[in-house]
Formats: sequence, C-alpha cells, structure tokens
Amino acid sequence: MEFIQDLLTYGFLQKALITSIMVGIICGIIGSFIVLRGMALMGDAISHAVLPGVAISYMLGISYFYGAVFTGVLTAFSIGAISQNSRIKNDSSIGIVFSAFFALGIILITQAKSATDLTQILFGNVLSVRSSDMWLTLIVGAIVILVVILFFKELLVSSFDETMAAAYGLKTRLIHYAIMFLLTLVTVASLQTVGVILVVSLLITPASTAYLLTNRLSVMVVLAAFFGALSSITGLYFSFLYNMPSGPVIALTATAIFMLAFLFSPKQGIVVGMFRKKFKRKSITGATN
Repeated sequence: MEFIQDLLTYGFLQKALITSIMVGIICGIIGSFIVLRGMALMGDAISHAVLPGVAISYMLGISYFYGAVFTGVLTAFSIGAISQNSRIKNDSSIGIVFSAFFALGIILITQAKSATDLTQILFGNVLSVRSSDMWLTLIVGAIVILVVILFFKELLVSSFDETMAAAYGLKTRLIHYAIMFLLTLVTVASLQTVGVILVVSLLITPASTAYLLTNRLSVMVVLAAFFGALSSITGLYFSFLYNMPSGPVIALTATAIFMLAFLFSPKQGIVVGMFRKKFKRKSITGATN
C-alpha cells in the first residue's frame, strides 16, 4: 500500500514504472528471437559494446542514444566482418570485438565522468529516469512491436531454419542485421533501467523462461514479454523499498521466475519430471503384479 501511495504521489516513480514495464516487454520480445537463434553471446556483446558510444556522447554533450546506437551497429558489423572474412569462428569474433569495445568504453567513461556515473551506466538506476528517457523507451518499444508484428512470419521462418528461409527467397542476412539493429535499440533503451552489464539478463532470462513453457513462437513472445514486465515491476518495487540499484534486483527477479519454470514447468520442469517418472514406475509395477 505504501508503494502504491508513493506511486500516485511521486512523478519520478511513475516514470520509472512506465519505463520498466516497456523495457521488460521489448527485452522479452527481442530476447525470444535471440534465444531461438542461439545468439545469446551476440546480445551480451552488443549490450557491452554500446559503452564507448555512451562515453563519446557525454563528451560531445549530445544524447547517449546516438553514440550507443552507432557503436552497437558497428559492433554487429565488425563481428560479421571478422567471422565471414577469416578463419575465426563467430563466438571468437564476438569475444574479440565486445571485450575491446567494453574496455575502450570504461577508459572513456572514467576520463569523462565520475565513478558514480560509471556505476549508474553499468548497473542501471531506473529511479533516476528522466522524461526524455521514458519517451525514448516508449518510441523504441513502439518500433520494436510494430516491426515484429509486420514481419512475424519472416522472423519465424528464419529463426527456425535459415536454409529453408533462403529457399523461400527471404534475405536472411538482411533479417539477421535487422534483428541486430533492433537489439541495439532495445539495449540502449534499457541502459537506464538495468545498465550495460545486466541488460543481457533481461534479454535472455524471460525468453528462456517462456521457452520452457511453450513450443509456439507466438505464445513464447507473449510470455517472454509478460515475464520481462513482471520482473521489471517486481524489481522496481524491491529496489525502491530497500534502496537498492534497480538492475541487479530486476536481474535476480527474472532469474527467480526462471528457476520456478525450470523446476515446475508442466513439460520441462525437473521436479515435475521426477514425479512423472515415479508415477510411471508405480504404474509399471502395478501392471506387472
């Protein structure tokens, strides 16, 4: 009740709630395609690689959105260029590029700003979100949702079987880089909420939770968006209540929800599977007797 009263009273908390919900939704949506494509490492790479763009934006006195999007897109193309034009495999290319960008970003941030600002960028603080950040998140969210709705069939086919998608005449490489661009937008929109380091948890964990509960992509996307929003709202509540950084709390909340699905999912749950095996044994034993 106290949280609800504060929510009705304080504008900064209202902005934090709206931003958190949208971040959870769009991370869940894009995360579903990242998980299906086995591109969790790419999500991790882009989330870390936007840091130098943020630093350069601070130095130039412009919105961090422009610098972060530029370095995120540059990261995706750099990884593709290395893996496609050398013997280096994709996972090694990711490690080379994202570690270099992340290291450069830390150096630039420490030169441009204080350690407090660095901590906020790395781990997020949704309670300090500004109106401009909230509107940026809403705009990015609208773009992501619209693109997924309009091109859902293309995304579905290319996510499950790129060879078949290419046979149908779909431009799979273009779709791949389009997803990378959307991933960059989502990462930038999530910086204020969960930070550079923990954004990958909100991208991967809700989508993985949904993956344990359904075999249909459309249902998975909806469930992932729901779990992302639920993690964000719950994390915001506890971070406000106990004065903790929002990013780690949201990440731990998403992990807790995943563990519940991991243990008790009707089809994939470990505990449910143990009971099912035990029941089968009893049925076989009863039948033989």
